[in-house]
Amino acid sequence: MGVRPKSHRPACSGDQGGDLLRLPNAGGAGDQKTDLEAGGLSGVAAAARACRLCHEVLPLGARPVFRVSPTAKLLVISQAPGTKVHASGLPFDDASGDRLRHWMGIGREVFYDETRLNFMPMGFCYPGRLRNGGDAPPRPECAPLWHEALLRHLPQLELILLVGGYAQRRYLGKGSMTERVRAQAPGRFLPLPHPSWRTTGWEKRNPWFGEEILPKLRAEVARLT
Repeated sequence: MGVRPKSHRPACSGDQGGDLLRLPNAGGAGDQKTDLEAGGLSGVAAAARACRLCHEVLPLGARPVFRVSPTAKLLVISQAPGTKVHASGLPFDDASGDRLRHWMGIGREVFYDETRLNFMPMGFCYPGRLRNGGDAPPRPECAPLWHEALLRHLPQLELILLVGGYAQRRYLGKGSMTERVRAQAPGRFLPLPHPSWRTTGWEKRNPWFGEEILPKLRAEVARLT
C-alpha cells in the first residue's frame, strides 16, 4: 500500500533522551535484513519474531509481540507491549486492550481473529519503565527495522489505527494528538489516543470523542472486520 512514515529514525539512535539505554553492540541488524524479501510476509514475520537486536538492554529480554496477516484489512499501530502482554504474547491483553476493544465496539473473538486484525506496535518488545515510574518509550530500533518491511507485504490494508503519540509522530509527523483525533483527516490513518487509564480524564475533558469519533470508528471497524 506504500505507507511510509513522515520521518525515518536511524537504528540505535538516542533521540528519546537519556532514559534510553544505548545498544552495546548493534551488530546483527544487517544480518536480520538479509534476504527478508525472499520469504514474503511469512519470511519477514519469522525474522521479526526471531529478532534479538535489543535483547541485552531489555529488562525482560526480547519477546516480539505483533500479528500480521495477508487477509486483515485493519492494522493497529500502537506503542509497545506491557508486562502482561509480554507474558501472554497477545497484543493488548490487558486493561488498555479492554478499553480499546470498547472503543472499537468488538469483543476478544473478533479482536484476536488473525484473519481480520493486524497488530504492529512501534516497539515489538516490552521496553521497561522510566526512573520516574512511567512507561519507557518504544525502542527506536524497532520501527525503522521492521515496519516498512512488513507493510510492503500488506497491500490489502484499508485502515490503520495510529494509537498514541509515538505512532502518530512516526507516520504523521509532529503535532497535537487531540487536534489530530478530532480532525480525523481523510486517508488510511485514523489517529486515536492511547487507551490507558490516563485517558479517562482526557475523555471527560473531550466529550466529542465519545459522541463523534467513536461512532465513526465502530462503523469502520464493523465494515472491515
